[in-house]
Amino acid sequence: MDAARLLADQREIEGADLAGLSLGGHLAEDGPYVFTECDLTGADLAGASLVEAAFEGCVLEGADFRRADLDGARFSGGGGAGLRFGGADLVDAVFGDVDLSGAVFESALLTDASFTGCRMIGAVLSTCRGTGYRFDGCNLTLAELVGCSFRGLHLRGVRLDDANLSGCDFTKATFEDCRLIGARTVETVFAGADLRGADLGEVDDTRLRSLRGAVVSPVQAAAILALRGLTVN
Repeated sequence: MDAARLLADQREIEGADLAGLSLGGHLAEDGPYVFTECDLTGADLAGASLVEAAFEGCVLEGADFRRADLDGARFSGGGGAGLRFGGADLVDAVFGDVDLSGAVFESALLTDASFTGCRMIGAVLSTCRGTGYRFDGCNLTLAELVGCSFRGLHLRGVRLDDANLSGCDFTKATFEDCRLIGARTVETVFAGADLRGADLGEVDDTRLRSLRGAVVSPVQAAAILALRGLTVN
């Protein structure tokens, strides 16, 4: 069965090879679709209407979801490098244990989207729109997060090593079992943030200025002062 007929006749699609196909124009309006363990490598879904669609254990390497309507969509397992979500609507979308390495979310609407246990190494979320998006147990090493707002959020198990956090707003955010080793924090705001549950690594003078107003532990404070030749007794 070809892709057009498959998408027209079925809403629950399992194990289909849809790699490299242009699918957006074949989607019916009376979804939602459920894709289970499908191969969507390099598939073109740009501009598609995928409200409340589910992608369960699918191979998504290089798939194009730019400008797609993915409000309420669910992604669980699977994934792949180089996904494109630029300009997509992802309000209330849920990502669980998905490989989003190198994924691009520039200008995507992420209001109340949640990411849990996702591999997001090198992901680009700069200029994303909306508030209330959440990360729990995600690896955002080397990610580009310029200008993102995490105001008031509780971040658990998030790895931000060598991430670009320039211009981010962490006002009153709480960090629990997180890492920010080597993170870039130019003009980043941590006012009222609780950093006691974060591994800050070595804090140079530039990073120290960005931490103004944050709460740190005595151990963290001693480590910061020790780098400057001072000893807390």
